[in-house]
Amino acid sequence: MSAIHSYQCYTIGDHGLTFCFGDRIDIAVNEYVLQLFHQYQKLKPPGIKDCIPAYTTLSFVYDALYFLDRKIDPVVTIQQFVNELLIPNAVTHKRSSSNIIRIPVCYDEKCGPDLTSLASIKEISTDTLIQLHTAVTYRVFMNGFLPGFAYMGKVDEKINAPRLTSPRQKVPAGSVGIAGDQTGIYPLESPGGWQLIGRTPLSLFNTEAVKPCLLEPGDEVQFYPISLTEFQNWSDQ
Repeated sequence: MSAIHSYQCYTIGDHGLTFCFGDRIDIAVNEYVLQLFHQYQKLKPPGIKDCIPAYTTLSFVYDALYFLDRKIDPVVTIQQFVNELLIPNAVTHKRSSSNIIRIPVCYDEKCGPDLTSLASIKEISTDTLIQLHTAVTYRVFMNGFLPGFAYMGKVDEKINAPRLTSPRQKVPAGSVGIAGDQTGIYPLESPGGWQLIGRTPLSLFNTEAVKPCLLEPGDEVQFYPISLTEFQNWSDQ
């Protein structure tokens, strides 16, 4: 890919700063953001409490009192830090992760209440919809919304779908959905407006695990179908 140098910078509240490197879902830009994030993890300069990568942005949460006590401008300091990171990361070819995770999904209507209606809207069979959803190796672009909720993409354009006009009050944990070009898995029961086409028996988030989130930005995910009986009898052991 070509070099990425330019960015837009804007504040978020009184102790945050976001750097934006693009305005659309793009693997190359996301890869660049993740490489900058990994560089931050190695250096972790003082005064910065957290760093959050997303599709095209890298956000920093800083300790306002740390900078105030030292009479240092946090915006200028963090901008200088990011500018220093841009030099070794100006051109990137290597992907940040080659971790491929296979996830079982039950595409039965009892697990995917929108499967039939979405297939009908798209004028394809449910089998074709399932085949199209499982044929792609998806990239995890970011985590957000809920702990362990991975935003993945892109889905085949034949099955992309808008969010529901009226979100559900309760979406079961493990539900697999589609929203626009994205696909994702609800790690916890929560309200949600994605089109639900299946459900996985896997646990996506575990606070007691060394790695709480099963899926991390940069991972690659492959879905494969299982039957309703397999889903009901599944064990993570």
